[in-house]
Amino acid sequence: MQVSGGHSRQRKVGLGLALVSALTFGGSGVAAKPLIEAGLAPLEVTWLRVTGAALILLPLAWRHRRLLTRRPALLVGFGLLAVAGVQACYFAALSRIPVGVALLVEYLAPALVLGWVRFVQRRPVSRAAAIGVVLAVGGLACVVEVWSGLSFNALGLLLAFGAAFCQVGYFVLSDHGSDGQDPADPLGVIAYGLLIGAVALTVVGRPWGMDWTVLAGGADLAGARVPALVLLAWIVLVATVIAYLTGVLSVRRLSPQVAGVLACLEAVIATVLAWVLLDEHLGAAQVVGGVVVLAGALIAQTSTPKAAAAEPVAASAPVEGEREYTAGG
Repeated sequence: MQVSGGHSRQRKVGLGLALVSALTFGGSGVAAKPLIEAGLAPLEVTWLRVTGAALILLPLAWRHRRLLTRRPALLVGFGLLAVAGVQACYFAALSRIPVGVALLVEYLAPALVLGWVRFVQRRPVSRAAAIGVVLAVGGLACVVEVWSGLSFNALGLLLAFGAAFCQVGYFVLSDHGSDGQDPADPLGVIAYGLLIGAVALTVVGRPWGMDWTVLAGGADLAGARVPALVLLAWIVLVATVIAYLTGVLSVRRLSPQVAGVLACLEAVIATVLAWVLLDEHLGAAQVVGGVVVLAGALIAQTSTPKAAAAEPVAASAPVEGEREYTAGG
């Protein structure tokens, strides 16, 4: 009973952290768009976001400096894939294909995680988790109204798939850091991931050419003039620091593919916030799609392992006292 209760508590905490992560990640767009409209390039906003968060987490990086020698590959992979890769590929894709198509392709990541677990790691996945992914992806197609823009080129599509594969790296590497007798602290992983991502984005975003005067002015949000620095502070503190930390911690309590399905809520949240704050109204199909995404996330989150399984089913959360499932084997 105690193990069962601990298992239930772990899943509830993981669900709460995943929802906070989705909410904070989803809120980045409504703050970033006014800054972009005020004169900053998308990659410049991304560089400010990641670099600012990296500077805030410098004390954590120093505290966990042993990770540089213990888990250098994990840190580099997280920084390049989970931080820099997703952002760079996504924004590059947007310059070539419609936003809705790029977002849908990127959020195929949960399905790709299931494919990794099932066919690469050769571990069983629950039917509920698979159904949840199908529902979430199908609902997301309605949320972004993918049918409204299908004129995309091959390079743009490849870049969007690059963002999806990098997002898989976010979930897999977050879970992978918990393996071994001396697991990597997620706080240290995210701190160094942001530092490495900031360096990579410096090369891509070339901030030395940025119009820094934009940050001294204001930007329009919901009909009001908001200081640009306030929006930037929201992006850095809430949409990056809190979002990444809660996202990594949620993966530890759930599993990569379940957390990946819940991350699909980010698109729903972003759409609702854009409706309220940016006057970008939702259509009936988008509302229905949001409900379907929520249903898919709930089904996947509440899935349970088979009682007779010899080893943990991939869709289940770790039980207290057990070794967590790690995608890296």
